[in-house]
Amino acid sequence: MADNLLTLRHRIDALDSEILGLLNERAQCAEAVAIAKKASSKEGETVCFYRPEREAQILRRMVEENTGPLKPKQITKIYRDIISSCLALEECLQIAYLGPEGTFTQSAVNKHFGRWIDTLPQESIEHVFQEVSTGRAHFGVIPIENSTGGVVTHTLDMFIHSDLQICAEVHLPIHQNLLSLNTDWQQCERIYSHQQSLAQCKKWLQHNLPNASLIPVASNAEAARLASKDAQSAAIAGISAAKIYNLQVLQKNIEDLANNTTRFLIIGNDSFPSSGDDKTSLMISTKNEPGSLFRLLKPLADHGLDMSRIESRPSQSANWDYVFFLDINGHRHDPEVNKALGELEEHAALLRILGSYPKAIL
Repeated sequence: MADNLLTLRHRIDALDSEILGLLNERAQCAEAVAIAKKASSKEGETVCFYRPEREAQILRRMVEENTGPLKPKQITKIYRDIISSCLALEECLQIAYLGPEGTFTQSAVNKHFGRWIDTLPQESIEHVFQEVSTGRAHFGVIPIENSTGGVVTHTLDMFIHSDLQICAEVHLPIHQNLLSLNTDWQQCERIYSHQQSLAQCKKWLQHNLPNASLIPVASNAEAARLASKDAQSAAIAGISAAKIYNLQVLQKNIEDLANNTTRFLIIGNDSFPSSGDDKTSLMISTKNEPGSLFRLLKPLADHGLDMSRIESRPSQSANWDYVFFLDINGHRHDPEVNKALGELEEHAALLRILGSYPKAIL
């Protein structure tokens, strides 16, 4: 037994040395890519090092080639950190996100971009858009919808007046936790959390803390900060917020639905080619005519395109005037999508492509 164990450990040591050598060889290739991109760029042209479609292709291929015992989620996590480390040798990305530190949006940033980036927490979704628009951040990360609480309307409204493009999406499983200084959590008089999180835990709160005051705040991290100053209160937030604000995790996974998930968008100034499995987001306003919405949706059906989401929002330009936000499967340059967009434009008062981007990966 002892000899077999020693043999296995020697084999692991040898494999680690091989892996280390290959990782550094990959990093050298990444540095060579950066040099080639700079050499081929025009004078004054901004070089784009982050390529979401290329990263999506790598991750999908690694999952497809994986024979185990590592699980697909483990493979994607490992390779995201490898990609992040190599990209940092080309350029350290500045990523703005809805803060403060400890929010679920920060977790989405880390899931998508890895750890080798500079993060810029912002106090509002509007500020995230501003940081990216002005070039102070390369990209921004914002929430768009939750499987329990629905769409984040403020994010949709920001797209009405912004020229930024959606570059990628992230799906993050959301586990809500009750955090407090007070171990006797059933005596807490106040519960701080973001409005969406309070909605996601509505049944649990009614059953377990029916007399507590529910106080919506700007973010779950802000909720944790407030709870850290008040022993008679608790916060609903993620584990990372408990660590940052030195709170105890008293009840885990208190969300009402086990598959509670939030979708986040990566926004930037550029559009990207197809990854092979993409989604396109559109903003459309209809002409004020009978059957106008039907005529907008008909080209999608005619060209066999699946629509995964539709939302309406006030246009902010006139009373009772609305714009529609649609997600369809496919990239804007796919032949059938391109034809459908051409027909849509004929019937729409406004058509704007918010972005074509890779579908979320694990």
